[in-house]
Amino acid sequence: MTQAAIRIGTRGSPLALAQANETRVRLCAAHADLSENAVEIVVIKTSGDRIQDRALAEAGGKGLFTKEIEEALLDGRIDIAVHSMKDMPTVLPDGLEITCLLEREDPRDAFISLAADSISALPAGALVGSASLRRQAQIRRLRPDLRVDILRGNVDTRLRKLQEGQVDATLLANAGLRRLGLTAHIASLVEPEEMLPAVAQGAIGIEQRASDDRVRGFLAPLNHPDTAVCVAAERAFLAALDGSCRTPIAGLANLDGAGRLSFKGEILRPDGSQSFTAERAGAAADAATLGLDAGEELRRQAPSDFFLVGD
Repeated sequence: MTQAAIRIGTRGSPLALAQANETRVRLCAAHADLSENAVEIVVIKTSGDRIQDRALAEAGGKGLFTKEIEEALLDGRIDIAVHSMKDMPTVLPDGLEITCLLEREDPRDAFISLAADSISALPAGALVGSASLRRQAQIRRLRPDLRVDILRGNVDTRLRKLQEGQVDATLLANAGLRRLGLTAHIASLVEPEEMLPAVAQGAIGIEQRASDDRVRGFLAPLNHPDTAVCVAAERAFLAALDGSCRTPIAGLANLDGAGRLSFKGEILRPDGSQSFTAERAGAAADAATLGLDAGEELRRQAPSDFFLVGD
């Protein structure tokens, strides 16, 4: 059997496969000589997929969704890796880099519930389930009268648990629901003014070996410059805070039509009792500097114990 021209490594969840398939479609559309059969999707099970009984923060953080995929990339079993950028650590293994960002989907969170049409409309004492420490902290800050607990599993699993009444409400990324054709479940969208999304939420990043110029050429037409600029600001903010799943961090950058970037970032205590925000605006060319500066400001503002969440 002839080896595929490009082998895409991905997690096996429905959303991850949808993102890998979107990448394959875009690659074939951008290169007339590249047939769909020449682009192979290789499913790799990650540590994050195996852990379903506890919060990811307790097990090691963001890298749990990327470690095995990056190992396959480094040893040549795959040529590129397709990731949800919100799951990506800010420091990549030596020899790997993100060289392509697909055009970003809507970064907002979606509120899903059979009991209410918004967070504010939930009855006191309602149970909100989420696997995201960031969402848990933001809900606790907005509605300290609500109960919040961990809700793990892929999108379908979380929706099923909601339907079964295990929780009264949950929040998921609107981008993922759109990619899966599941927007009918959404009660309302949460505006960033109410809850800032996760850093790089809605963005798909493609990782490759830094030395692979052949793959770099395949990916170049797929890169969306505006998305890359916004994600650069957000990830620089995260890097300044040494962000991980242990610290609730949110951030969103936007570009206007004149090449100006605006950014807002937030850090919270896990119990929602305290939060700090920073905002920046400037030229798109300074995106990473703006994000880094906002992160450093919050580092200075936060009490010395703010990032010490436990072992």
